[in-house]
Amino acid sequence: MLIVYTLLAATAATVVSILLAAAISLGPLSKAVDRLVSFSAGMLLGTALLHLLPESVHMGGEIHGVSVALLAGLVGFFVLERLAILRHDHHHEHDGHDHPHGHDAQSAGHGGWTLLIGSTIHATADGVLIAAAFLADPLLGILTALAIATHEIPQQIGNFLVLLNSGFTKSKALFFNVLTGLGAFTGALLGYFFLGQAGDWVPYVLVVAAANFIYIALSDLIPQLHAQAHSHHHGGLKMAAWQQPVLMLTGIAVAGFAASFLHGH
Repeated sequence: MLIVYTLLAATAATVVSILLAAAISLGPLSKAVDRLVSFSAGMLLGTALLHLLPESVHMGGEIHGVSVALLAGLVGFFVLERLAILRHDHHHEHDGHDHPHGHDAQSAGHGGWTLLIGSTIHATADGVLIAAAFLADPLLGILTALAIATHEIPQQIGNFLVLLNSGFTKSKALFFNVLTGLGAFTGALLGYFFLGQAGDWVPYVLVVAAANFIYIALSDLIPQLHAQAHSHHHGGLKMAAWQQPVLMLTGIAVAGFAASFLHGH
């Protein structure tokens, strides 16, 4: 049954988040995206630092090897992003960044297909990470899938808008986004069988997952939160200074609360 839960969690983490992102993009809930980014940053950091890294050591990962793997993961994700293999970009029109009107439509151009290829690779990698977490502990797998889903919603909103700017119809953008999300199923399937045969790798795959979460939170989400606060301030909109930190701490608290289940498991 573990493989069934792994595949269901991996698929749900991406496909459900894509459907929610489409609903938010087209509906009145679009204003909730800013809050979701704050919560997502907290969830990613809490899951990485309170669960994935401790669990990797608990499973036998040597502390020096864990540190090296974490550093290599952070640098590796930076290199992949520079090579445009990974893309974490939530920017869209009217988000407060100082770009001329129509900037996104021009920069997107015909890049929609390239974006879909990158999203497929990303979803497949997420599936492998979820499989590694499930092999370590089913509850850790669920938490990892949840953390990925909270991040995927705002990212998929950005993807959805870029596809629309690239000339995709709404139905076509939704269809291909869901199709790329199924890459998580493939990644989870491959990860489950490969890591099941190479159990010594699981602790270090968990470290890579932690590095992925930390990198996304620090290089993408938190700078985006600073940009949002700057935009609201200069746009004359009221935004409480405590709002983002409280929502981030809420995400960390949710991840921390789950620790009681994992530690007692």
